[in-house]
Amino acid sequence: MIESVSEVSDGVGRSVPDSRNVAVAVDGLSKRFGDGEEAITAVNDVTFGIETGSIVGLLGPNGAGKTTLIKSILGMVLPDEGTVQIRGIDVYDRPREAYAYVDAMLEGARNDYWRLTVRENLRYFATISGVDPDSVSERHDRLLAQLGLTEKADVPVRELSRGMKQKVSLASVLAGGAEILFLDEPTLGLDIESSRTLQRELRRLVEEEGLTVILSSHGMDVVETVCDRVLIMSDGTVIADDTVDALLQGTDRHTIEIASSGLTGRIVSKLRTRFDTLSVEQLEPGARIELTTDSDGLYELMDRLRAEDVPLEHVRTVEPDLEDVFVGMTSLESGDR
Repeated sequence: MIESVSEVSDGVGRSVPDSRNVAVAVDGLSKRFGDGEEAITAVNDVTFGIETGSIVGLLGPNGAGKTTLIKSILGMVLPDEGTVQIRGIDVYDRPREAYAYVDAMLEGARNDYWRLTVRENLRYFATISGVDPDSVSERHDRLLAQLGLTEKADVPVRELSRGMKQKVSLASVLAGGAEILFLDEPTLGLDIESSRTLQRELRRLVEEEGLTVILSSHGMDVVETVCDRVLIMSDGTVIADDTVDALLQGTDRHTIEIASSGLTGRIVSKLRTRFDTLSVEQLEPGARIELTTDSDGLYELMDRLRAEDVPLEHVRTVEPDLEDVFVGMTSLESGDR
């Protein structure tokens, strides 16, 4: 796993990412919409760096500020404060030079030309990236093969399924050889096999070709599988920035499943008022209950069951995943921004 970007002082008491080996550096970025009491702060003083050759996941509930942050980095939204650098180049001072290293797939499959064939899309997007499409034809063939698009190469995109269109979008982004990719919900609409294929291809491209990927997704399993590091946003700020392993080890939440013939309706009712209950299944006799709690709550749960003389006939502990961490950190979701 790639560790978090090292930081240096900017001379005024704040820490900012060290620009060495940093593909994307964001410093003090803020964006507000509206004026006065009606103003909404979508991004609030966000600072982070993304190392070259890594995949970083960007997570957050609706309204957390993810979309505004990405659009601010890509120059689609002008922030009120802060700076963004791509490979050390200020995107607001020298946008053409900075964005020559960047490509993006935003809002699903909307970046393709549906009247063109799959291969024509790849050639077109390579061309507008300043690359001779003939010089990367082997790359295009490999992308088509690895994403299961070879047989559809000469079919207009508009005739493809939603999942196929999503794969064409990814292939188009990769077609020009950009070094830094922003991917918004890249597995949306894909079946399990296609999603896994796409995830493997992303990891291969990062590891073998040194790409840098910023991936925004609601698919926690995708982020947990492919990302070296995760940024979690809430209410416009970054509330967590660490490796997946560190985030998983840092949670104190436990999911416990208990089944017992001694779990009467009265006892289950008392447990539901004290613990976060995920499910209850009635058995003959007794019940099966699944709940979440922290370490202190776990001791309390055992004490309560002992006091009620409930025999522990089945106990199973479920290890927390990234979704558990995410829900725990962003328990109160706000509206879209």
